[in-house]
Amino acid sequence: MSNRKFSRRDALKAGALGTVGLAAGAGGLSLPALGQSTAAQGPTHGSHHDMVTVGQLAPGSFDPTAFLTRFDGGNVSRLPSGQVLREYEFVAEDREIEVAPGVFYPAWTYNGQVPGPTIRCTEGDRLRIRFSNKGSHSHSIHFHGVHPSNMDGAFEPVHPGRSFVYEFDAEPFGLHLYHCHTVPIKRHIHKGLYGAFIVDPKGGRPPAHEMVMVMNAFDTNFDNENEIYAVNTVAFHYQKHPIVIRQHELVRVYVVNVTEFDLLNSFHLHGNLYRLYRTGTDLERYEFTDMVSMAQGERAILEFSYKHPGPFMFHAHQSEFAELGWSGVFLVQEVPHA
Repeated sequence: MSNRKFSRRDALKAGALGTVGLAAGAGGLSLPALGQSTAAQGPTHGSHHDMVTVGQLAPGSFDPTAFLTRFDGGNVSRLPSGQVLREYEFVAEDREIEVAPGVFYPAWTYNGQVPGPTIRCTEGDRLRIRFSNKGSHSHSIHFHGVHPSNMDGAFEPVHPGRSFVYEFDAEPFGLHLYHCHTVPIKRHIHKGLYGAFIVDPKGGRPPAHEMVMVMNAFDTNFDNENEIYAVNTVAFHYQKHPIVIRQHELVRVYVVNVTEFDLLNSFHLHGNLYRLYRTGTDLERYEFTDMVSMAQGERAILEFSYKHPGPFMFHAHQSEFAELGWSGVFLVQEVPHA
């Protein structure tokens, strides 16, 4: 048996042939050739005509469907001044995560999951994040947005067994992110220390079916090249378990790119176009498109509604990424006429 490392190129070649092992002892991932999906009929089980994985995640694994709409507002109280205070507990810890059925990755996590919790607040709120490092390496939390320099998380790593309290006012409104900024930054981000950080405008946004999608990827054989791509960690999850939306309803997707090793990632929507609000810091100006490319750290708010019912794909328009896990389905349910 050859000792040559199994690369993502090998995974693509094997995808047309059947199930392949991505890492020693990690189980198998089926990567069939691109074809018309039957995922909209319910969870799929994989065939040579679908882009899906074989099998199911282990019981108790991270649930990307639940993560979509899980917004963490913290423990809310008020300061003597009347300002809203939101308090969070964040713990860094080493944990093995499942990135496809039977494929496990030794991650570094915030609160035991990748991505970390989606922080949500309103512009002007005071945020207080108590961070404890229970991992095996030094870590930190760097928040995008405006804050004092001593709350930046870039120069003072928190060593194992130590803790730190980040406290600042949330500004400006928009879609931000947070991640570890400890050197080597590339490794700390790729290992899983990141999450979405949503600051709502004081007047809010129009009511919508909202969800968070963090574009990420995993180097399962540690050759500085990703073998698995996803939104919200698990390859093809939303292909096997389509996201149900209603015809004509406003959908708002908060998209953050934290993919390591690749210069760009992207989000393409089938059968529709979306209003693209880059960083979400402008409520008026937008692009109208079905495709956006994003470098690491870029993010955008996408708003759309579907005219027609049925299953519609969304995926990276780097075809290689789509065929290695970054592909899903919106199942648009018809609204009966009154």
